[in-house]
Amino acid sequence: MTNRNNTRVALVTGGSGGIGEAVVQKLASEGYAVAVHYAGNQAKADTLVEEITAADGTAIAVGADVADETAMQALFDQVEDTLGGIDVVVNTAGIMPLGPIADYDLETFDRVIRTNVRGTFVVSQQAARRVRSGGAIINFSTSVTRTQFPSYGPYVASKAAVEGLTLILARELHGKDITVNAVAPGPTATPLFLDGKDAQTIEKLSKAAPLERLGQPGDIAETVAFLAGPGRWVNGQTLFTNGGLA
Repeated sequence: MTNRNNTRVALVTGGSGGIGEAVVQKLASEGYAVAVHYAGNQAKADTLVEEITAADGTAIAVGADVADETAMQALFDQVEDTLGGIDVVVNTAGIMPLGPIADYDLETFDRVIRTNVRGTFVVSQQAARRVRSGGAIINFSTSVTRTQFPSYGPYVASKAAVEGLTLILARELHGKDITVNAVAPGPTATPLFLDGKDAQTIEKLSKAAPLERLGQPGDIAETVAFLAGPGRWVNGQTLFTNGGLA
C-alpha cells in the first residue's frame, strides 16, 4: 500500500543531522515523501524540508523525544495524518558519549540507554503497529560491536541491545510482509563520530578498512535505501556497512 498520492512515505528519526540527513536526502531523491524527525535541531530539519519541497518533493519536519512514548505516538499520528500512512521507518537517532567503563559516569550511561535502547524500542514498537504491508523498519547499530574499540563500552552495550531487539522484531512480524533490519556503520565522517577525536586518531581509523578511508554518510544512505526499497529478501539481519572493517 502507498499513500493517497501513490507515494511511499518514510519517517527518519535523527533526520536533522549526520547519517540521518543523508538518508533523508537519498530517500527524497528516490521519490519518498519524508518526515524529518528532530530532537533539538528544528532549524536544520526545517532547512532540509525546504530543500526537498523546492525540488518538488514532499517533506515535513516533526519533533519529539524518541524515548517518550506519548510524544512518539503523537508524532506517528501526525505523519500518518499529514502524509497518508507510513511505509518505512529509519531510526538513526542516537548519542555516543565515549569513556572507559571503569570511570564512566552512570548518569551519562543512563542517558545513552534511554536514547539508544529505550528510544529504539519506542520507535520500533510504533513502527510495528503502523508500517504498512510491503514496508521496512531499519534500526541502527555499529560495527564497534565487532571491532571492540576501547572507550566505546556503553555505546556498544546499547547497540548490541538494538541488534537483539531488531532481529526478534523481524520474526514477530511474521506474515506481515514487513522487513526489519539493522545497519551497522563503521567509522563514518559525521559530527557524532568526529567529535572529541584528534587528527591522529581520525587518520588511524580512516586507514583501518581495506578501502582506506572513512565512510561517508551517503555510503550508509545507499544501504538504507536498498533495505527500504528493493532489498525485500533481506530480513532479520545486521548489515555491517563499513568498507570491509574486520
